[in-house]
Amino acid sequence: MAFVAERINRMDVMKKFSYTPRWIIFLIDIVFCICAACLASLVLFDFQINSVSWGKLLPAILIVLGVRLVSFFAGKTYSGIIRYTGTEDVLRIFYVLTAGEMALMLINGILFILDQNFYIPLVFLLIEYMGLMCAMTIFRLLIKITFSQYVGAQKGKLNVIICGSDEYGLMAKHALDNAVAVSYHVVAFVDVNDRKAGNVLEGVKIYKSTALEYLLRRNEIDRVIIAKRMLAQEKKRKLIESCLKFNVDVLEVPQFESWINGELSIKHIRNVKIEELLERGVIRLDDTKLRKQLLNRVVLVTGAAGSIGSEIVRQLTNFNPSKIILFDAAESPLYDLQLELLEKIHFINISIELGDVRDVQRVEYIFSTYKPDVVYHAAAYKHVPMIEMLPVEGVRTNVLGTKNVADMAVKYGAERFVMVSTDKAVNPTNVMGCSKRIAEIYIQSLNSVNQTAFITTRFGNVLGSNGSVIPRFKKQIEDGGPVTVTHPEITRFFMTIPEACQLVLQASVLGEGGEIFIFDMGESVKIVDLAKKMIKLSGFELGKDMNILFTGLRPGEKLYEEVLNVKETTLPTPHERIKKAKVREYNYKDVVRMMDELDKAIHAGDVFRLVERMKLIVPEFKSQNSKFEEIDFKLETAEKKNVVDKVI
Repeated sequence: MAFVAERINRMDVMKKFSYTPRWIIFLIDIVFCICAACLASLVLFDFQINSVSWGKLLPAILIVLGVRLVSFFAGKTYSGIIRYTGTEDVLRIFYVLTAGEMALMLINGILFILDQNFYIPLVFLLIEYMGLMCAMTIFRLLIKITFSQYVGAQKGKLNVIICGSDEYGLMAKHALDNAVAVSYHVVAFVDVNDRKAGNVLEGVKIYKSTALEYLLRRNEIDRVIIAKRMLAQEKKRKLIESCLKFNVDVLEVPQFESWINGELSIKHIRNVKIEELLERGVIRLDDTKLRKQLLNRVVLVTGAAGSIGSEIVRQLTNFNPSKIILFDAAESPLYDLQLELLEKIHFINISIELGDVRDVQRVEYIFSTYKPDVVYHAAAYKHVPMIEMLPVEGVRTNVLGTKNVADMAVKYGAERFVMVSTDKAVNPTNVMGCSKRIAEIYIQSLNSVNQTAFITTRFGNVLGSNGSVIPRFKKQIEDGGPVTVTHPEITRFFMTIPEACQLVLQASVLGEGGEIFIFDMGESVKIVDLAKKMIKLSGFELGKDMNILFTGLRPGEKLYEEVLNVKETTLPTPHERIKKAKVREYNYKDVVRMMDELDKAIHAGDVFRLVERMKLIVPEFKSQNSKFEEIDFKLETAEKKNVVDKVI
C-alpha cells in the first residue's frame, strides 16, 4: 500500500508539473531579464557595486525590461511545454531576443540623434542579450533533463539500436528521447554505408551493418528500429532476420509523408510487417504499352471490392482510363473503395455497380450500359474448405459466373478479358481449384472462336488478402494464441497484393489471346516458419509467450502447391517474372456441352453428381482429405473395368 501511495504521489507531482501555468514561465523569464540587466550593470563597472551609477542605469534598465516584456508577450516564449523543449523552442527564444535587441538598438539610435549621447550603453545591451539568451535556454534544457531523469527513474529503460544514421535515424532518436511512456537508451547506430562507421552521432557510435549481430549478442537489446529512407529489400530482410534470431522486436520509421507537420513521433514508429520479409524487388512494368492499352478506355473490374480487385483498380488509376466500373456484390467494401478513390487517390472517373456475376441479366445490363473495352475478372469464391463444403455455390460463381462475364464480353465487343486464376487449379485436390481450372478451360476455348482476347493469369497466395493465412495469424496473436497451422510440413507460394496485381496488368499487355500466364512465385514458404516469424515480429517468444498448434489438413487441402500441371511446360515471355504455360487446348463445342452438364447437376441439387462431372472434365482432379474421395475410387474402378472389358 505504501508503494502504491508513493506512486500516486509521484504521479500527482508529475501532473502538477505538466500543468504549470504559462504566467509562471512568463514571470520567470522576466526575472531572468532583471538578473541579466543587473549582471550587465556589474560587468560595466568591473563588479564594483559601490561604483555603479544606478541613477543613470535605472532608466536604461526599465527601457530594456519594457522592450523584453513586450517581445516575450508577442513572441509567446512562455507557451512551449518546457519538459519537451526542442530546437524550435530554442530558435523561438533566439528570434524573440534578437528582435528585442534590434528594437533596443533602434531606440538607442533615436535617443542618440536627439541628444548626441547613447542613452543605453552598447556594452550593456550586448552583455544583457547574451546573458538572457543563456539563462532562458539553459533553464529550459535543465528542466527537460531533470524531468527526463525523473520520469526515466519511474519507468523501465529499453535498449535500442537504430539502423540508419541519416536524417531518418536522427529523427528516430529524437522521437525516442521525447517519449513519455517509456525511457529509451540508444546503444548504437548501424548503417549500411560503411564509410560512416566509427563516427559518433549525438554521442552514439555508428557501426557497420555487419556488426549488428555482434551488438545484439553483446548487449541486451530490446528493440531495433529501421530508420533508413532507401534500403534495398534484401538488406532489409537480412537485418530483420538477424533481429528475429535474437528474439528482438523490430520496428520501422514510416516514410516522411506520413509524419505530422514534418515531425516524427514515437507513435509513428510501427512494427515491421511479415509482408516485408517475403516481398521481392520492384517489378518492371511496360508503362508505355499499358498506357496505350488503357488510356481513355472503359475498364470493368469484377470483384472490385476484394483484395485483388481493389488493388487492380488502384493501379489502373495510374493509366487514366476514361472510366472504371467497379462491380461487386459486397456493399460495404465497395463503398469503402469508392471513398478511397475519391478522397485519397482523387480519381473520379468511376461507376459503382452492385451485383453478382451469377446474375446473367445484371451482368448484361453492365455490359450493355458501359460497353467496356477491357475486363479484369477477379470475382471468385476462393476459400478452399468453404467451397469443399458448398461446391454448388463455388461452381455457380467460379465457373458459371465466369461464363456469364466472358459471354457478355464477346457479345458487346470487349477487346480483352483478363481472368485472375490460382495455382490451386494445377492438379487440383479440391473443388475450388477444379472450378477455377474449368473456368480457365472455358475462356481458352472461347478465345478460339471470337475476336475478344481471353487471357488467364495464374499465381499463388497473396499476403494479406481476404482469406489469407496472414490475417488469421494476426488475429490469433492478438487474442493471445495459440497460432494454428494445419500441418508442420505444409508449404505455400506467396506474393504481395501489389506485386500480383502489377503482374496481372503486365500479362494483359503481353497476351494476344488464349494464354495462361504463370507468375514467378519465388521459393515456397513453410507455413509454420511464417507463423514463427509473425510471433517474433509481434514481440512474443515462441514456446514461452505463445504456442503453435497443429490441427491437421482441412478438406481439400494439400501439402504442396504446384505451379504447372505435370503435362504442361512453360515458354519464356519478354518479362522475366512471367512465363507462358503450354497447355492442352479444348474444342469450344465440347466445352459448352460440359458446361451444360454442370448446369444440370447444379439445378438438380446433386452435389456428388456435380463433383463427378467436374472430375470427368478435369481428370487430374483427385480429392484429398475429402468426402469426394469416394468418387475417385468409383471412377478408377469403372476405368479398370473398361480396360478389362476391352482386353476380354
